[in-house]
Amino acid sequence: MRTGRTDAQQQLRGLNLTTGVPILLAAGALLVATDADTWWQALILTANLLVALLAFERWAAHDFDRVLVPCLIVTALVWPLGVLWLDAPNAYYGLAIVGAHAVPQAPRFRITAAAALIGYVGLAGALRLLVAPWDAGDLLIPYLVLPVGVTAVMTGFMFPNKGFYDVVRELEEGRDREAELAVTRERVRFAGDLHDIQGHTLHVVKLKVTLAQKLVHTDPDRAAAELREIHALVSDTITQTKELAYAQRRLNLSAELENAKNLFEAAGIRVHVDRASPDGGIAHELLSQVLRETTTNILRHAQATEVHITLTGAGITIVNDGARPVSGGPELRGLSTLRQRLADEGGALTVAQSGGRFSTAATAPEGRSPVPEENR
Repeated sequence: MRTGRTDAQQQLRGLNLTTGVPILLAAGALLVATDADTWWQALILTANLLVALLAFERWAAHDFDRVLVPCLIVTALVWPLGVLWLDAPNAYYGLAIVGAHAVPQAPRFRITAAAALIGYVGLAGALRLLVAPWDAGDLLIPYLVLPVGVTAVMTGFMFPNKGFYDVVRELEEGRDREAELAVTRERVRFAGDLHDIQGHTLHVVKLKVTLAQKLVHTDPDRAAAELREIHALVSDTITQTKELAYAQRRLNLSAELENAKNLFEAAGIRVHVDRASPDGGIAHELLSQVLRETTTNILRHAQATEVHITLTGAGITIVNDGARPVSGGPELRGLSTLRQRLADEGGALTVAQSGGRFSTAATAPEGRSPVPEENR
């Protein structure tokens, strides 16, 4: 997952930078011009403004922590200096900017930090009333009311601003998690397809090698034929694996039905197939994978003597006898990934076991019937 600035956060902060700096600079320059009577007053107040602008720029660049403390110290010193010696009621401006951006960044006690900032601005401004009590009425608003009010408003505004950026960050992180989940799902899909190809083939090769070993002395020609089939099967598996790696693999349901029938008959299992010629499409690739996985499971885990395969307009059903009893109901195991993929496409996959018979039923996604119109 990405850290630091996300794309959306970076764009929003850039927008704040381009719109905020001109406003802050113009307002600050006006206040400096209003308060400064001498060149050294103008120098101090201008430095205060530049420090505040630096803090704002670093905040927009997501590098605020590095300059936070020095900027706070400088602007916090300029305000009482402006109150007591510079006769500058707007010297709080730099502290208001830096403090307003600093308080929401605090990991804890933000309200306390906001109260401390506003209290400091108020107390420093009140010093002016102490040193010139005879002008308290005239000094109350420029040195106390306005500084406290402006600082409070700016600080309060930054709290929802911080919350907005937090929401943007969470949305960006959520998008990253979705991307990672999509990658994980694709890896699981790839692993399932690879298992369908190679696991199925290896089991069939094992059966055919066993058969060839039995026939090598009694029927050499039949053994040679089995070995040729093994060679062709391995070559086809290599091709399918390459196609899978390049996302070009497509399963043919008719071919899978014929292959399953041949495998069952070679294992001495009676097969009954009731089907119409299917058309193409993703539904039939998924149904082909279900048939291939079910065929492998029957050959590996059941002691079947008979298998019924039914292909209808709704999907495919495979029923076999010789199922081993399983406590707590049948487990999907290798079919679980296919069940999820069918569900994602709008289909369904169910299994049931009763009286030694095991049933696997896959429903084609809606609108993607495995039987074309002309064959219904």
